[in-house]
Amino acid sequence: MRRIAIAVVASTMSLSLAGCGLLGASENAGSATPTRSNDITVGVLMPETTNTRYVNFDYPIIKKKVAELTQNKGKTEYRNAAGSTKTQNSQVQRMIDEKIDIILLDAVDAKAIAPMVKKAKEAGIPVIAYDRLAQGPIDAYVSFDNELVGEVQGRTLAEAIGNVSLADKIVMVNGSPTDPNAGQFKEGALSELNGRVTIAKSYDTINWNPDIAQASMTKAIDAIGKSNIAGVYSANDAMAAGIIKALEAAGVSDSDLPPITGQDAELPAVQRILSGEQYMSVYKPYPDMAEAAAEAAVAKVQGRDLQFEALTRDKVDSPTNKDIPAKLVTVVALTKLNIKQTVVADGIYKIADICTTKYKADCQAAGLL
Repeated sequence: MRRIAIAVVASTMSLSLAGCGLLGASENAGSATPTRSNDITVGVLMPETTNTRYVNFDYPIIKKKVAELTQNKGKTEYRNAAGSTKTQNSQVQRMIDEKIDIILLDAVDAKAIAPMVKKAKEAGIPVIAYDRLAQGPIDAYVSFDNELVGEVQGRTLAEAIGNVSLADKIVMVNGSPTDPNAGQFKEGALSELNGRVTIAKSYDTINWNPDIAQASMTKAIDAIGKSNIAGVYSANDAMAAGIIKALEAAGVSDSDLPPITGQDAELPAVQRILSGEQYMSVYKPYPDMAEAAAEAAVAKVQGRDLQFEALTRDKVDSPTNKDIPAKLVTVVALTKLNIKQTVVADGIYKIADICTTKYKADCQAAGLL
């Protein structure tokens, strides 16, 4: 799926679109008078509520950027499907009926949504796939480099184990089978783990449900033995919380937990990393992705073709379409060592948000206080 490999960097400060020259280039390229006014409406469809990032980060950033780009005349309409394909289909249909100007779509089921993408296209409404690569005639794709996410998770897990060998048994708790990103995360992780460790058990997790992840981990513990698990690949932070519950229920103390990965840099995960319960997460600079999506949406609606092309220079393939214009944003391995340089420096969390009374000592030890 990925055409262009992007190197991991230690700090996200250099990842801003302005720093990459994209904003300046696109603004200059799209300086001609737009074919549409600033009075536009951008539909924003998110897939589920388990992950708090959609309501806390993605949508607020998109909403703010759309307003900024349209002199506060542009509007955004937000819907969350709560993990239901049927609900999301209805939401797309409603936006078609309302003649929304463009849709930013984070699909619940990338394959099942294809007919609705086609229907929107036939109604003259462009669709930009956001975060997950939806099938059907989408106009662009804005996301993170998903294989790189898995590579970062797998590489960091191997480093945490240290001196890995095939004697080391790993449990993989992957994401939802209806989310194409989950397959790319898994593929990336396996590229770092295969041949180096033994994947003793591997599970998919419907709708990224932490309770299902916890049940899967309980099965793995029963089959392998809690003392024989060298590490756990968890595709995201919410599931990592369920995995930790399963290990603790099996009698594993916090100090004896194996290294566990995650993704999304959710606040509870950052705190678990500080306390040592979770080894790492993947920090994905949401401002970069959300702002790029908002810029691409506004440029597309307003007919700023050169600006749109400047923002979507990468290319990806889906099972139904080839050479889809894309913007792939890089990611960072988040550990105890770089919390201040990533989520704090980028304004995602304040020190006060992270270093509550329970985690004060951990924050002092990590140099956050």
